[in-house]
Amino acid sequence: MSDTPRIAALIYDESQDPDALLRGFAADLNGRGMRAVGLVQLGDPLADPPQLSALLLHSNETMRLFQDLGRGSTGCKLDVGQLLAAGTLVAKAIDDGADLVIINRFGRQEIEGKGLSYLIERALSAEIPVVIAVPEARLAAWKMFSDGMAVQLTCDRAALDGWWSAVAADAEPALSA
Repeated sequence: MSDTPRIAALIYDESQDPDALLRGFAADLNGRGMRAVGLVQLGDPLADPPQLSALLLHSNETMRLFQDLGRGSTGCKLDVGQLLAAGTLVAKAIDDGADLVIINRFGRQEIEGKGLSYLIERALSAEIPVVIAVPEARLAAWKMFSDGMAVQLTCDRAALDGWWSAVAADAEPALSA
């Protein structure tokens, strides 16, 4: 058995699209009979007006995560209530059984120990691997949060596939016992 971390941080910069990568990865896993659960961001929060929602991977349901605070607003436009509602649906999907949990972002809420951070612990406690998109700008905070227990992947499919292959290979002996 190798020592492949069961949590992976998909590190991306502003020019990369981790959402499309994670959606495609989840679709491929689900198409092969596995169950990838979680959520992936859709839309552009920096657009005018902002477009921010999330796709629940296990149900293909889209949930709006943006709250319209009106023009000129400088407050946080993330609808934390909707984020937590999405998290509740992901938690239920984890409890119903999953092969992988995907978390859309390591953002301000997660840095503060809020948002979807509890889903990471829930998945790992159930021995379900987790992948989360982490912006380069938040890498230091991620390292503190994960306490060095995560692998850092470049934002490309080959890195993601390589990590998943190692994690799945580690799980095989337990599955055949």
